[in-house]
Amino acid sequence: MEVALALARQAQEGGEVPVGAVVVRNGVIIGRGFNRPIAAADPSAHAEIMALRNAGNYLSNYRLLDCTLYVTLEPCVMCIGAIFHARIQRLVYAATDPKTGACGSVVDLPAETRLNHHLQVDAGIMATESSALLKQFFAQKRKT
Repeated sequence: MEVALALARQAQEGGEVPVGAVVVRNGVIIGRGFNRPIAAADPSAHAEIMALRNAGNYLSNYRLLDCTLYVTLEPCVMCIGAIFHARIQRLVYAATDPKTGACGSVVDLPAETRLNHHLQVDAGIMATESSALLKQFFAQKRKT
């Protein structure tokens, strides 16, 4: 999660919402990403999507079996959908997102038994640090 937080800071430096993500397989980071929708002019360029793309390129496979995704903010509906399609085994996120969170805050898609993929979800790892970074970013945005 520390690497994901460092990536979130990188997003912030670029004027993006500070969210970072890493994909880990067998203890090795195989994918990294941070928010880039503004810079990339791409609404799908969320940290999770960027990390999944990076990991897919690394493995030359869109199925990221036996992988864990660490992300600094609870994924949105779009991102949890991509996480399902990638067949991520475990999701670990830091801060909850009361506005768009799809892992229990607004909706809980991982708990939906009718979906064909299920994963382990762990929340709150380094939540204080991630929340502080997000609060600082939005406080600064409100000043400008």
